Amino acid sequence: MATHSGPIGREEQVKEILKCGKDAVYFMRTYTKIQHAKRGLIPFETYPFQDDCVKAFEQHRFNIILKSRQLGLSTVTAAYAVWYAIFKKDKNILVIATKLQTAMNFIKKVRTMLDGLPKWLLLTKFEPTKQQISFSNGSTITAIPTSPDAGRSEALSLLIVDEAAFIRDFEDIWTGLYPTLSTGGSAIIISTPNGVGGMYYKLWMDGAAQVNEFNTINLPWWVHPEHDQAWFDKETKNLPKRKVAQEFLCDFISSGETFLQATEMDHLRAMIEQPIRKEGPANGVWVWSDPEAAKRYVISSDVARGDGADFTTFHVIDAEECEVVLEYMGKVPPDKLADLLLEYGKKYNTALICPERNTFGYFTCVKLRDAGYKRLFYRNATGDMWDYIPTNPDDVPGFETQGNTRPQILGKLEELIRNKIIKIYSQRFYDEMQGFVWNGAKAQASRDSHDDLIMSLAIGTWLTNGSSVINEQGREMALAMLKATKVDRRDSSMMPGDVNSVQPLINPNIRGVNPYNVHKPRDASQIRHGGATDFSWLLR
Repeated sequence: MATHSGPIGREEQVKEILKCGKDAVYFMRTYTKIQHAKRGLIPFETYPFQDDCVKAFEQHRFNIILKSRQLGLSTVTAAYAVWYAIFKKDKNILVIATKLQTAMNFIKKVRTMLDGLPKWLLLTKFEPTKQQISFSNGSTITAIPTSPDAGRSEALSLLIVDEAAFIRDFEDIWTGLYPTLSTGGSAIIISTPNGVGGMYYKLWMDGAAQVNEFNTINLPWWVHPEHDQAWFDKETKNLPKRKVAQEFLCDFISSGETFLQATEMDHLRAMIEQPIRKEGPANGVWVWSDPEAAKRYVISSDVARGDGADFTTFHVIDAEECEVVLEYMGKVPPDKLADLLLEYGKKYNTALICPERNTFGYFTCVKLRDAGYKRLFYRNATGDMWDYIPTNPDDVPGFETQGNTRPQILGKLEELIRNKIIKIYSQRFYDEMQGFVWNGAKAQASRDSHDDLIMSLAIGTWLTNGSSVINEQGREMALAMLKATKVDRRDSSMMPGDVNSVQPLINPNIRGVNPYNVHKPRDASQIRHGGATDFSWLLR
């Protein structure tokens, strides 16, 4: 650390002022002081990782930091704000914190640093309050607690957001603040992780994928030179794994209640492969394997309107290998989706097609039926699903995802992933799984995330055999359950989604799943059939 302990001459002062103005790290290491809990007022001896952060602040307009606890990042940003305000005129610096006390503590750190500077280096006078410091050169440093209208009316030069992942409604706040940076302002967004989902998570993931302007800085506990394994063991000894992941490991997945466990997410990530080609609308069809003669394939689909926030998706699954060989994700209307399903159904050995028939999917299902496609999934099917022909020509194919079938199909998907049975190579599917979390007893996409690929594949895996070993276990368990409840029939109408064979054992640890919430549809005689012809209202 280079410090000046004694008085220096006028010429040397000018050189130091120029040097500090050009180098924020030099300014901080040489002249700033901080308040230590035990040692009192001491020079700010920055560490290399802190110096690297400051250099990134100067090099990149937008920075987002994923950090461990106890790394001194709030002190670093306070020192950077001091340098920014002193050496740049008319700069409006806004700090947003999770609560008022945190905001006031930030201003207190700034005030301590300003008071500790040599008078000749403090080029501007300042007037402090508990939440703001105003400088005679026109600059200001303001620290406020989070609120929906925080900073919206001001043009900002530098925005610092502390613990962004824990700020309620941060998406709305960021949406309001971003235009205030349009004149060239910079942003530093800092947080420890708080599970997947939310605007902070989205900004970080998009930055890591280089699809937005943010420079990502990852700071786990070991970047601090004084934090060794003994320190880590002591600090985490009495903490649960989720807290350790959140406070020290910079782990989004383990710090939140994701549908899949961390080990299962690791397994999914390890399987990711680039498709052999991309084709179809907007290259949304990703192909990993072409059809092989004599193999059976299942095509499942989750249907969206085609012009909204949700995506339309479908999967082609090798039913024997339980392997996803093709995946589509995009925005096509339901009628165009039917054309795509017909195209790939014929290509993959006349695959068994099963779209979700809720809302917009109903139109897709009817168009597939009216096109005369031979292999469609019907809920009242008996015998071999691949060869079933409905006796009533007005029957509508497809799978109905309902409150009682949804946990069943998700349970099947989780089981196949947990037992490493299914082979899925998609980066898009993995990304969706990162944002698929528990909300009470229901697994669903978190805010700013989607579950379209997940629901499509869940329908498909429910129709596949998975593993003969697991099937045998599931068969034995189902037989025991049926015997205990004195139910003797085992046809398709008694299984969730109307599958005509006993399915693999669902995970008993999946919330919302138990032997008593198995869906039993109404008798076929109770269902009204009609020749629906006009579906234009669905596409308005």
